[in-house]
Amino acid sequence: MKEIHVSSRKRNEMIDITNIVQQVITEVKLADGFVIVYIPHTTAGITINEGADPSVQQDLIAALQQLVPEHQDYTHAEGNSDAHIKASLLGSSVTVLVKKGQLVLGMWQHIFFFECDGPRNRTVFIQPQESR
Repeated sequence: MKEIHVSSRKRNEMIDITNIVQQVITEVKLADGFVIVYIPHTTAGITINEGADPSVQQDLIAALQQLVPEHQDYTHAEGNSDAHIKASLLGSSVTVLVKKGQLVLGMWQHIFFFECDGPRNRTVFIQPQESR
């Protein structure tokens, strides 16, 4: 298992970690199998979406902000209830297949760490697994 660190600069931000995950696959010489990308945070998420056009990322952030506004009549006292809700909607892990040493992603797909309560320093765990 590999542990990496991600630093966000904004309250809501999508950070492309695809190349980092691929680098781990290459380092461990995983030919065929899968990789689990997991984040141990309740105010951040992980997702797969288009990475070619940055406006898609901006739209996703804007849509989540509209769906779950930062300032609402929440009961959680820390002031980051929206981040907890967004993180639950996104999820805390993704599993991606690996074939011939490469992530099996669609042409436009990238793996994103989604910061919901930044700026912060975060941890991401990457677990490659060989097919048996």
